[in-house]
Amino acid sequence: MIIQDIKELEEKSIYIIREATNNFKNVAALWSMGKDSTSMLMLARKAFLGKVPFPVIHIDNGIDFPETYKFRDELAKKWNLDLIVAKSEIKPEMSGFACCGANKTVALKKLMKEKGFDALIVSIRRDEHGIRAKERYVSPRNKEFKWNYKNQPAEVWGNYLSELGKGGHVRVHPLLDWNEIDIWNYTKQEKIPMNPLYFSRNGFRYRSLGCTHCTVPIKSNAKNIDDIIKELETTEVEERAGREQDKEKSYVMEKLRALGYM
Repeated sequence: MIIQDIKELEEKSIYIIREATNNFKNVAALWSMGKDSTSMLMLARKAFLGKVPFPVIHIDNGIDFPETYKFRDELAKKWNLDLIVAKSEIKPEMSGFACCGANKTVALKKLMKEKGFDALIVSIRRDEHGIRAKERYVSPRNKEFKWNYKNQPAEVWGNYLSELGKGGHVRVHPLLDWNEIDIWNYTKQEKIPMNPLYFSRNGFRYRSLGCTHCTVPIKSNAKNIDDIIKELETTEVEERAGREQDKEKSYVMEKLRALGYM
């Protein structure tokens, strides 16, 4: 796995976050309590003198890990986050993953309509999944949350402003160029608090976090960040191997993201 220049990645991500808050009227961010979205909040704190200047949204299906809820509440208090919790239902849907599939998008759509958010900061990375590699730093969604990945405007902020006249919003992706090792190197460098589920207990840890119904641990003895980085330098196991939804055929994820999935 390629190790990139952390300072360069940080500067670019901070620029994207600042531009988003400057160009859009009502910005929010998704927070899963995972390593990527927590790192994004640290970047926002660095961009705005120690404060996250926009609300952070947790789409909660009610069955996240107890450690995740504890981590959420403690860090939200410590960092003085404007936390919004939106409840999602668990019921049959197109991907077959009622817990963490399209149902979360329905909850997000309802919340964004209520709050009038016109920009949503999301902590996806290109290297996570093939369809995510098609994203740009800023991607417009229409009022139905649909994403036309085959016809996206040029990467110019003014272009996105003109796209929002019909009730749509944009997805802002400040971590698009980062990879998994970059995130852990940055976490170590900045001493970012992290969900304890990432660290080995009894020979297993979670490498990618979803909820209790669709996430399984991997075999690992990595009990700290240095151990994790060392493990990632040699592993051939995919990052999201423990996420059941990512075992579906790629067209399912493509369809979900086209319909607004995170």
